[in-house]
Amino acid sequence: MRRSAGIKTPILSALLLVVFVQYGTAQEAGKASFPKSWVGKWKGALTWHQGLQERPGVMMELHILPADSTDHYSWRIVYGTAQKDNRPYLLKPFNKERGHWLIDERNSIVLDQFLIGDRFCGTFTVEGNTILNSYQLSGDSLLVEFYNFQEKPIVITGGGDTTTPKIKTYGMRSHQRAVLRRF
Repeated sequence: MRRSAGIKTPILSALLLVVFVQYGTAQEAGKASFPKSWVGKWKGALTWHQGLQERPGVMMELHILPADSTDHYSWRIVYGTAQKDNRPYLLKPFNKERGHWLIDERNSIVLDQFLIGDRFCGTFTVEGNTILNSYQLSGDSLLVEFYNFQEKPIVITGGGDTTTPKIKTYGMRSHQRAVLRRF
């Protein structure tokens, strides 16, 4: 009988099964609670780094509130003051069972977002910049991060033979981060 780190294989298999079942149950619970457990008005300071330089930060708000239609929510992002930069988007399901949602900017732009574990993530490209966004509810905080990298690779390596794939590397431009709290 094979042993793994001193644990008999059947015992190890049973332990792994319990972990996977619990993880799957947590995933299902996360899917079931999104976006209801995220509802509220959130606020915090957004920091911004461009390369090695820290840029001036700004206050950020995210309002996630039930809308008129079933399973539709406001997804309003405010940078600075509501009069300066107020983005009244709409969050709506595309395929809830797969964790696929849409953020409708109400101007013909619709962004696909996905629940990945306990994060709500999406990627889009605009004017040569690819933005990766991530929202994570953790206790009484909502962690928001945006990564900006250039659309075109800065270098392509590998691919020298059939066993080595080509690898594209992209230049990172900036990172923004905010820890929001309900207000």
